[in-house]
Amino acid sequence: MQKTYVDIMIQSLNKKIQVLNEIKRLNVLQCNLLEDEKADADDFDKTVEDKAKLIEQLEQLDSGFDKLFERVREELYEHKDAYRDKIKSMQDCIRRITDLSMELQSQEARNKDLMTRKFVSVKQKAKIVRTNTKAASQYYKNMMQLNYVDPQFMDNKK
Repeated sequence: MQKTYVDIMIQSLNKKIQVLNEIKRLNVLQCNLLEDEKADADDFDKTVEDKAKLIEQLEQLDSGFDKLFERVREELYEHKDAYRDKIKSMQDCIRRITDLSMELQSQEARNKDLMTRKFVSVKQKAKIVRTNTKAASQYYKNMMQLNYVDPQFMDNKK
């Protein structure tokens, strides 16, 4: 019975690796979208939503793994030799998960910097558009007044 729990824990760790690889793929996609000036904001939003779903899945996997580990903790410690291969397999998975997590953190930091620069660029473009619109409006008002002659009063008395 305990071996089944250990196998499920290993499956959970492997699933977590798959989910982390998918998040890594989405981070690369986000980076490409942030670097592309013509990229659609909806595409970026979709990647954010997809990542949120994957992160939720990771949290569920972690929770399930922790619950299983609590059930088999004593058995694993008491019979280390019997579970040596399974423990080694779990350790390898945990190392891969740690490496992926570190890589994801660096990708996230890079994407955050790109996002900050993108926001600054968009703000600058919006400011330029507002300035140009205001200048065009002022020019139009001035030109309309150029051909306008104030009403004049004529005295018809002699």
